[in-house]
Amino acid sequence: MNQLREFTEEIGETVIESVGRAVSKAQERTPLLVDLLESDDAYLAVFDAPDATTSDVQVQLSGRTVEVRLDRFREPREGFEMRFPGRGLTLDGHVTLPPDAAIDGEGATATLQENGTLQVRIPKRDGGTTVAVTDENEHDEPEAPTSEIETDSENGGDSESEGDGDGEGDGDSEGDSGSESEDGGDSDGDGDAETEA
Repeated sequence: MNQLREFTEEIGETVIESVGRAVSKAQERTPLLVDLLESDDAYLAVFDAPDATTSDVQVQLSGRTVEVRLDRFREPREGFEMRFPGRGLTLDGHVTLPPDAAIDGEGATATLQENGTLQVRIPKRDGGTTVAVTDENEHDEPEAPTSEIETDSENGGDSESEGDGDGEGDGDSEGDSGSESEDGGDSDGDGDAETEA
């Protein structure tokens, strides 16, 4: 009977251990649960990292993807034997930031919290220099009135000078021509020709 009991116990322990290892492997194949949050100046990825220490954690930022790997170690407990090794030792997870995310990878930080989470903070990068937008008419407005004024002034000046020239010039020229004709009439005899006409 004792041998049968021992045999049964050994089988039971083997089965339990096998089930535990299967659960452990299943957990290792399951990605770490993660939340992704966003503020005005940063993104925050919060991973479940139970029973992890800083030496267990590896964090890598590849492009817009945050990758986390945990390599945990089962510490022996004094006075206890392992019956069901159900916790996965190698866990990993990742999260991808939005396509339009502009981030500062060098400023990223990772912090283990007392509540068993790993917080990865990735600051946003400035999008660049803001360029002022103006309307092309805004550039033409100061020049257009000046150009029109100059054009009007030139046209007005020309018309006035032409008017003065026509009035005064014609009068002077007529007067001069009259005097010349009179003088010419006296001296050259052109006055007789004009009288005949």
